[in-house]
Amino acid sequence: MHGPNESTPKPKCLKPPNPFSFPSSLSLSLSLLTTMKKLLNYCTSCSWCNYNGISRFLLYSTETLPYSASKETLYGRITIAGDPRVSIVQILDQWVREGRGIEQGELRKIIRQLRNYKRYKHALEISEWMSDKTYLDLLPGDVAVQLDLISKVRGLEQAEKYFHNIPNTSRVFQVYGALLNCYAHAKSLDKAEAIMQKMRDLGFSRTSLSYNAMLKLYSQMGKDEKLDFLMAEMEEKGISCDKFTFNIRLNAYAAASDIEGMEKLLMKMEVYPLFSIDWNAYVVAANGYLKVGLVEKALAMLKKSEQLITIKTRRLAYEILLSMYATAGKKDEVYRIWNLYKKIGRVYNMSYLCMVSALVKLDDLDGAEKILVEWEAENKYFDFRVPNLLVSAYCRKGLFVEAESIVSRLIESGKEPNASTWDRLAFGYHKYNQMAKAVETMKKAILASQPGWKPNSVILASCLEYLKGKEDVEAAEELISLLGERGHFSTDMHNKLVDNIKNGNPEPKILDQMAGDDQPLEGEKLGGMEFKLSEESGSEATVN
Repeated sequence: MHGPNESTPKPKCLKPPNPFSFPSSLSLSLSLLTTMKKLLNYCTSCSWCNYNGISRFLLYSTETLPYSASKETLYGRITIAGDPRVSIVQILDQWVREGRGIEQGELRKIIRQLRNYKRYKHALEISEWMSDKTYLDLLPGDVAVQLDLISKVRGLEQAEKYFHNIPNTSRVFQVYGALLNCYAHAKSLDKAEAIMQKMRDLGFSRTSLSYNAMLKLYSQMGKDEKLDFLMAEMEEKGISCDKFTFNIRLNAYAAASDIEGMEKLLMKMEVYPLFSIDWNAYVVAANGYLKVGLVEKALAMLKKSEQLITIKTRRLAYEILLSMYATAGKKDEVYRIWNLYKKIGRVYNMSYLCMVSALVKLDDLDGAEKILVEWEAENKYFDFRVPNLLVSAYCRKGLFVEAESIVSRLIESGKEPNASTWDRLAFGYHKYNQMAKAVETMKKAILASQPGWKPNSVILASCLEYLKGKEDVEAAEELISLLGERGHFSTDMHNKLVDNIKNGNPEPKILDQMAGDDQPLEGEKLGGMEFKLSEESGSEATVN
């Protein structure tokens, strides 16, 4: 690793001999790329889209932009390589072999975009590729970003090893800040407090960034008594609070249902001279009021929020308001916001997801079905989460004819239901004690599964217990074998489960050892989402 340089050198560009001759169709290709980037920019600004994968779906889709167009830029080639198993290093090396130049500034921008899309492995590969080039000078921000990426990709222990290999002279405040963020993200409180104290001793805790990281950590761990102490320390040191500082504190008040504290802070934010309060602060206040049943005050906050929505923020704001008005039980307001959203222009998958979720929350399943039909007619980029949400809603109520109808429509349109679709049906059948159908759909879910997915362990255990009760050990073993074939557990786990089937009841505790993430069934993540004010502290590892 090459130590960071405090100075800011001019961007360096690799320009090997035999420059590449661009094709005559470049202008058309760049036009198409620009169009695609505009689509992606919406999702880049939306933290929900990033979290739920809408932007990643667009980013990875090979249908959204022809390869001949995308590959004319380095970013375009890297964009296409959505599979984490594809090496970005090979793409970079090939680019250089073709005689094309690479500027450090361009690589930093690509890393930043990849981080936005949570493509951390690829971002790390580019960061380490930069480190391996002795003729490229790394800035402190480059080192900080690499530290952050190592933590996300390889774990906290490897990030610590990387940090300890950084020369002391290069451990500037950005690097310490990145390590602090790593500890905060991992909720490693003792280590985070130790690094924070080290930063104080070195004089590095001179900005709000490090304090915001600790404030957020304390808030997440329910240590609200620490929040006011840190904010008082900031005031004593003359460190100005920024909007993230206030956001974190406001969220903590709302989460604790401390209405008096929330109202006092909100009044302070409204007159604070260093920044203007924005729309989502009132959303958090509305959420706080709704938690304690003060619906009218919540609605007043939502109206204030609407007045501060800008052209840039309206898509995200409307998506949040759909859920908030649904939580308040105001169906008319939900439809009003939906109509405002549709006037913007194209309606994205995430917006349909929010609308269906809002109507499900209001128990307006007929309305949700109409929105689903509208989505089926309008969508260009298929997202299984939209129909799956309504399948879950129908299954929770035992409306299997309606749920099965959605699945049949998917199949007829050439969209093979994914594992989560079948898993939701299995949940419904299990809930209403139709275990034969639960077993059948659970099998379909496993057959349709991909790495990283796993069924709900309680439902799976019930299916296995049902088969054991019917003395159909062969069918139970088949289900277990299918899970093993899909990579959900090892041969040893397979043998333990088979032995458990033959000699005792299958326990969810054993099934919890399967690889992958349980699917949300009883309480859909989106359907029960509590929307928070953005409180990201702005990592000191970020390259601007």
